[in-house]
This record gives sequence, C-alpha cells and structure tokens, in this order.
Amino acid sequence: MSLRSRAGGAGRAVRTMTRSIGRTTRRATHAGGAGRTGLGNLIELGAVNSAGDALIAVALAGTMFFNLDVKQAQGQVALYLLVTMAPFALVAPLIGPTLDHMRHARRIAIAGTMLARGLLCWGMAGAVLHKDPLTLLPAAFGALVLSKAFGVSRSAVTPRVLPEDLNLVTANARASFCGLVAASITAPLGAGLVAVTNAGWALRIATVVFLAGAVLGIRLPAHVDTPEAEPAPDAEDAPAQAGADTAGRWRTLLRVGPVVGEAIRANAALRALSGFLILYLAFLLRTKEFVHPVSPNIALGMLAASAGAGGLVGTAMGALLKARAPVGIVFSTLAFATVTAAVCAVFFGLVAALVVAFVGALGQSLGKLGLDAIVQREIGEEVRSSTFAVSETIHQLVWVLGGLAGLGMSIIASNGHIALAIVAAALAATLVMLIYRRAARRSARRRGGDRTEGEPTVADTAA
Repeated sequence: MSLRSRAGGAGRAVRTMTRSIGRTTRRATHAGGAGRTGLGNLIELGAVNSAGDALIAVALAGTMFFNLDVKQAQGQVALYLLVTMAPFALVAPLIGPTLDHMRHARRIAIAGTMLARGLLCWGMAGAVLHKDPLTLLPAAFGALVLSKAFGVSRSAVTPRVLPEDLNLVTANARASFCGLVAASITAPLGAGLVAVTNAGWALRIATVVFLAGAVLGIRLPAHVDTPEAEPAPDAEDAPAQAGADTAGRWRTLLRVGPVVGEAIRANAALRALSGFLILYLAFLLRTKEFVHPVSPNIALGMLAASAGAGGLVGTAMGALLKARAPVGIVFSTLAFATVTAAVCAVFFGLVAALVVAFVGALGQSLGKLGLDAIVQREIGEEVRSSTFAVSETIHQLVWVLGGLAGLGMSIIASNGHIALAIVAAALAATLVMLIYRRAARRSARRRGGDRTEGEPTVADTAA
C-alpha cells in the first residue's frame, strides 16, 4: 500500500470520527426539546466559550500573569487570590447593568464578547512572543472580564430558550457539563500544542475558536432578544425616574426578595467552604506534621483530582435531577456539606481530606446550579443580568475570603481535626440561621403577616 493511500485512509477515518462525534454531541445538546427552542445552540456556544478559555489558561500558564505555584509563599498566594477579584470590580457595577440595557440585542452582546476576546487573543499571541507585559496583562484582564460577561449573559438568556420538558436546574447543568467536557478535551490538546510550538499558537487557535463563537452567537434564535414592544415592569415611571435610574437599579438589586436572598447566602457558605478547603488542604498536605502514605506531590495531585471529580459529579447530578424545586437542592447541598465536614473532622486523614474536597467541589457546583435556577425564575429580565453580576461578585468575594481563612488556618492550626470542626460549626450555624428565617417567614405568611423588614438581601450576604 502506497504512502498516499495510507494518508487518504487516515484522513477518511479522521473525518468519519469527527462527523460521528459531531452527531453524538448534537443529539446530546438538542435532547429534550432543546433543539427546537435554541437551548441546544446556547449549550454548544457555551462549550465553545469554555474551549477558548481553556486555551487561554494553558497558553498563559507559564507566563508572568499566571506564574504562581501552590508551593510559593503564602503571601504570594494571598496576592493571587486578591487579583482574582479584579475582573469583578467591573462585572457588578458596569457589565451587569450594560447587559440589562442591551436585553433587546442580547445576540449582539453575546457575539460581541466572543469577537472581542478573539481580537484580544490575537494581541496576546504577539505579546507572549515578544515578552511584552504592557500588552499582555491588560489584554488578559480584558479577556477575563469578557469571560464573566459571557457567563452572565448566558445565565440571563437561558429562561428564554427553556423547553417545556426541562427545568432550569437541568438546563443549567447541561450547559455546565458540556463546558467542562469541552475544556477537559481542549486543555490537554492546547498544552501539547504549547509544548511542541509555543504559547502564541495556542492563543491564535483561541482566536479562531472565539471568532467561530461570535458567529454562533449571532445565529442564536431571535427570541433570545427581548422584544422592543415588551415593556419593563416600571416603564411607565421611567421619565420621572430618569435622573435616579442608577440608584433605583441598585436599590432593586440590594433587595431581591427572601427566596433569592436565602439561596445566595447558602451558596456563599458553599463557596467559602470551597475556597477554604483548596488552600488549607493544599498547604496542609505539604507539612511535616501531616503524615500520609504518599509523597506530598502525589497527595496534592489526588486532592486536585478529588476536587475536579466533585465538580464534575455535581454538574452531572444537576443534569439528571428531575426536581423542580431548586431551593430544596440548595439547602440539601448545604446540609450534606455540613454533615460531611463534621464526619471528616472526627476521622481526619488523607482519605478524609480527599472526601471533604470532593464534597466541597460537588456542593459548590450543585448549589450554583440551584441558585442560577432561582434567580432565573424569581428575577425579572430588566435586572436579571445585574443580579447575576452582583451574585457572582459576592460569591467570588466569599471564595477569596474563604481562601484567605484557609491560608491563615494553615499557619496557626496544622491539626485538621480542629480546622474541619470549626468549618463544620460555621456551616451548621449558617444552615440553622437560614432554616429559622425561612420557617419564620413561612409562619408569618400563614398568619397573613406582611413581612417587609428583615428579609435576606444581596448586600447582607457579603457579611
């Protein structure tokens, strides 16, 4: 057999495999009526977004922007945690309200986030090759901000493409799961490309990926956009409130109602738990005081694998859940995380550390799916993007605070029994408080009371 015929056969095999993967992916994303409503297209767009983000992360992993290792000093890791808050300084006050104002042109907004990131990736490719931090750092920051903007837009759009046969938790889980799969496939391919060539080529491929995403964004169904003729609930008062629009918007966001407020508080506890566990356990596993049967590097790898598996399982569980009560999902997840932390505090060791890391990641993933469904159901379109932006900012803040607490605890308390006992007590206190407030609110409603004071608010969740 000639070399040409062998090459032709290999090419046909690759094309056949590609078509088969494409058909399988399309069946999965368009199942349950998602293809008719446009949810399938939105899920595929999210997968493209995750693939592009993975290429950026891989390309920049060895640059000065992400060159922070868990083995570095606690001060440097603390600085990294604070840096992760930087994009959210724009997401909540600027990006969210802007996306709300553009709800009549959401397809353009979504495509715009993709197009802009494609251009930034092209600029970063040149900056990496020429070692130009003055170009690289602002471009990377812009890509992070636009990535958060896409996530907010996608969450706000999902209810408009939801099929009757699916609930919001399942729809959100499908999107997250496909994104995780896309990133898991793209990241090693990107790493291999960087190893063979250089980071610039990975960023150039990311440019192509994001440009393709821009095309997919424009091709989303027309009903993704809110019709111009569809008035906002307070449209009749708009002229009188023109001078105080921004203040009114923030007052609306800061009091979102008890159901959303309770869900945000519960998720804040889960996010703080995740941040604490990542940093505390990562440093604890390297200390001499913590005796385990494997080397510290292997233990760290096992910890990362457990956390990754927990996030994947949490997303898969969300996709399989048939329940239409996301509040119950959020509270059950918090209760499960509390019990797990308490049990692992008693039997702390390497296995317990891996278990609690798994459950912490699972709780963060599943709780987020429930919260997104609650916001999508309870919050009107006129402030939905802003609410998502504020929620993401709060949860990133508490994740950072949890991480900083984990760093501090790793310095002052190398005893995992004590640390996890404190964590379990904090989670239990949060759970009891939320259950008490929920029960009191329901009791007042049954008595015909009109509860206007003391409702959980978004602002309170940062406390």
